[in-house]
Amino acid sequence: MTSIATPIDLLLPYQRKWYDDRSRFKCGIWSRQTGKDFTSAAEIVSDCMDRRATTWMIVAPSERQSFESLLKCKDWSEAFRFAVVAETEERDAPGALVKSAEIKFDNGSRIIAVPGRPDTVRGFSANVLMTEFAFFDDPEATWRAVFPSITNPLRGGEKRLLVISTPNGKGGRGRRFFKIVDENLLNPVPGKKQRWNVHKVTIHDAIAAGLPQNAEELQEAVDDPEAWAQEYMCEFLDSSNVLLPYELIATAESAEASETGDPQLFANPGQRQLYCGIDFGRTHDPSICWTLEKVGSLLVTREVLVLRGIDSPTQQAILRSRIKAARLVSYDYTGPGIGLGDFMVKEFKQHDPEKHLFGKIELCTFTRSFKRLIFPRLRRVFEAPVSVRVPISVEVREDLHSMQQIVSNGEYDYKAPRTAEGHSDRCTALALAVRAAQMGGSGPIEAKAVPVGTFSTQPGAHWPVSRRGASSSRNLF
Repeated sequence: MTSIATPIDLLLPYQRKWYDDRSRFKCGIWSRQTGKDFTSAAEIVSDCMDRRATTWMIVAPSERQSFESLLKCKDWSEAFRFAVVAETEERDAPGALVKSAEIKFDNGSRIIAVPGRPDTVRGFSANVLMTEFAFFDDPEATWRAVFPSITNPLRGGEKRLLVISTPNGKGGRGRRFFKIVDENLLNPVPGKKQRWNVHKVTIHDAIAAGLPQNAEELQEAVDDPEAWAQEYMCEFLDSSNVLLPYELIATAESAEASETGDPQLFANPGQRQLYCGIDFGRTHDPSICWTLEKVGSLLVTREVLVLRGIDSPTQQAILRSRIKAARLVSYDYTGPGIGLGDFMVKEFKQHDPEKHLFGKIELCTFTRSFKRLIFPRLRRVFEAPVSVRVPISVEVREDLHSMQQIVSNGEYDYKAPRTAEGHSDRCTALALAVRAAQMGGSGPIEAKAVPVGTFSTQPGAHWPVSRRGASSSRNLF
């Protein structure tokens, strides 16, 4: 049995190469699940140990990712026997978006984690790790805000900038990351003064170096050629944009909205204008039933029900009271959801006005064209004048924020990365609930897919808009 001399001996060769490279400007284009945050955390903690009063700032595209990176640093501090003496977290209010989280060590060094937004990164003088940089809401503005953090040599000496990410297109949010990789690795610019050391690791590179994964099984499980090419083979597609930036979500967050439904809410069917969207999940993802109440011109969230690891008959029993109370339910009738959908229709009847069916259950098959209908409409209820109210909740906020619009070969689609928490299931359920509320149980809303030819032509802005709304869509991103 091989003994481990130091914790660093746990690193695989490509990870050790990254750890040992202490270049001032360093970029990692790594496949998903190959340990880029894990390895970078080791480097940061090691640097904090070696240099007293050193400050590192971790910048990530979401609150969840910021915390996860900071937790990896805590794990490495334990492995190095480097004691954390203080932990702090700053929010404007309970449940609000975190402004910063911080750990301090007994030699005066500290690590700060913040969401990747211009207002959260300003004012620091620190070494910087930007993780999943290609997925920031506004990477250009964040880049401009964060760069001064490393340029003051009078505060802590010369500072370093590490940028790691999987690709996220050549344009849109991924443009800056693509430019770094392209100019320093793919098509180096002769005579360029600011050079980046770029480390590229595909899933095959990682497996060849000893990562215990099976590429064929992974590719089959992903079952998405574009996702495989981008997230595991480090190829750059066209572009990507987030559906609901944090700033947009914040305008709809309200104490009036609730994740937990009042038991009396569903006690008197037909008394209130309730509409539900149900995104079915059975094993990997939870089922979500999002209930909206129409109050005047507003759609107020009354419940975000999460059913995780529950068999279909039990789910049907739990959902029955919600469906009885709702005027209309839009249901995810795709893949494993088909079986439960059939039972729901048998009990509550199908809603399909085109077929002269006016029951309670609209069966929704998630084709690309259907996603092009519901997600732009979801975006619009968050725009001024904001007509939806959502709970002030970290889980809800992160889920809504994770849905993306992907553009490839002139075609656009809506996808979200799969995490331990799910697959942006709350966002999908809310989009379905909004659809149900807009249909109102009396007939379908206008159903026209937005043509690809009406994309905004603003640099980095590829949001599809109808011609009617084109004038108001120019500054969406």
